[in-house]
Amino acid sequence: MDKTFPKVLNFREGKTKHITMKQNNKPYFKLFFAITVLFSTNLLGQTPIKSTKLDVNKLPYFIKVDGKAQNAVRWTDNLGDNIVVTSETGRYTPKKAKENEIEEANADLFAYHYIITNNQAQQTWKVYDFIKDCPLDIEANYVKNTFQVTDLDKNGVAEVWLMYRTVCHGDVSPSDMKIIMYQGQQKYAMRGRAKIKYGEKEFEGGEYKLDPAFNKAPKVIIDFAKKLWNKNILQTFE
Repeated sequence: MDKTFPKVLNFREGKTKHITMKQNNKPYFKLFFAITVLFSTNLLGQTPIKSTKLDVNKLPYFIKVDGKAQNAVRWTDNLGDNIVVTSETGRYTPKKAKENEIEEANADLFAYHYIITNNQAQQTWKVYDFIKDCPLDIEANYVKNTFQVTDLDKNGVAEVWLMYRTVCHGDVSPSDMKIIMYQGQQKYAMRGRAKIKYGEKEFEGGEYKLDPAFNKAPKVIIDFAKKLWNKNILQTFE
């Protein structure tokens, strides 16, 4: 139910002046070395991507989301100026349930990615998941402290990590759990269940499955996804 340019460097041919290691040429050598490192870093996509956390109550006027914003970050990579916002509705009673006086509730969650150009936002992808018509306990929430932006494969395009749980149940049982990761417009999904501890050595859940795209991802990305899953696998009930 979970419902997106590289720079081209042109070099002109011409004469190259030989630079020696003499004392009076050190400034030129340092400048040449710095430029070489800069070009190499850009070409290899190794410039670290730094994201800035935004105040969810003071988002730019051109950013529109459903539900209540939970997290928002902004960064620059090879795609441009990026903003991602996650949001949740929490439990709510749909109109039809109110009219029919039945005790059914919904809960939705969203994530939006925008490229910002001249104070205009272009949406490139959206995540939407939900629980509908639930007469029992309901959950559709992001797992705390799991939302993050990385560049693990160092290609200059950020990976956006989302992790959340959804369930409609009236007992103590594992929630469905998912990791959704986007890199550009490529979606990666890891789906399974959280783990519940019943006794000293009694557990239920915890299994997961990677989608085909994830299975083809670089090892560093797969390892990160598994680590994120295992770190947040245990579900507790307050």
